[in-house]
Amino acid sequence: MLKPNGRVVMISGANRGIGLATAHALSTAGYRVSLGARTPASIDLSSFANEVAVHTWDANDQETSAQWAEATRNQFGSIDAIVLNAGIIVNADLETGLESDMDDMWNVNFKGPLRLIRSVLADLKVCGHGRVVNVVSLSGKRLLNESSLGYAASKFASLALTHAIRRNGWDSGIRATAVCPGLVDTDMVTNVTTPEGQFKITPAAIAATVAYALSLPNDASVAEILVNSRLEPSF
Repeated sequence: MLKPNGRVVMISGANRGIGLATAHALSTAGYRVSLGARTPASIDLSSFANEVAVHTWDANDQETSAQWAEATRNQFGSIDAIVLNAGIIVNADLETGLESDMDDMWNVNFKGPLRLIRSVLADLKVCGHGRVVNVVSLSGKRLLNESSLGYAASKFASLALTHAIRRNGWDSGIRATAVCPGLVDTDMVTNVTTPEGQFKITPAAIAATVAYALSLPNDASVAEILVNSRLEPSF
C-alpha cells in the first residue's frame, strides 16, 4: 500500500460535502493537501491536522486550473495525486430540459476536471505513482430517472475521462479510479427525501473510499468503485 508520508494531493470542490470530508480525512492520514474552491475563504484551515493550502478554483474559469496547479507546485514542490470532486446537478429531462442547464453541467462535471488533469498530468507522470480519483456518480453508470438525463450525460462523460486518464498515464505509474456514489447526504440533495427504510451515504464514507483508492499500489488498479445505500440491480 502507498503510505501518505507527506504526499501532496489536490482536491477540488473542497469547501463542503464530500470534498471537505475528504480533505480532513486525507490530512489526518498524513497527506499534505491543496484545496480548490470557488469560495476559499469559507474553509477553516485551523481544523486540519497537516500542512494545508487553499486556492481559488472555478470549473468555469479556464485560467484557475493552471494557476492552482502552479501554486501547489511552488508551495509543496510536487503533486502526487488529485481528487476531482466538484460537481453540480440540475434537473434536465429529454423533452423540456434546458440546453443551458445541460451546458452548465457539462462545463463543471466534465470540462472542469479535464482542464485540471491537463494542468497536473506531467507532475503525476514524473512522480511514478500518480493517483487520480474522480468522484463521478452512479448516474455515470445508469439513468436513474428521466429528469436526470442532463446530469447523467455529464457523468457518463466524467467516467469516460477517468478511463482516458488510466490509459494515458498507465506506463508512467498513474492509476485512476472513478468513485461512483449513490445518494450522499450533502447540500446538493437537501431537498431529496428517502423512502422509509432507505438512507443517504455519509460524506465520511466516500472520503474513506477515496483514501482507499489513493493507497493502492501500482500493481492493484481499481478502475471503478460503486457505492450505494440501497439495493439496485447489478450494474
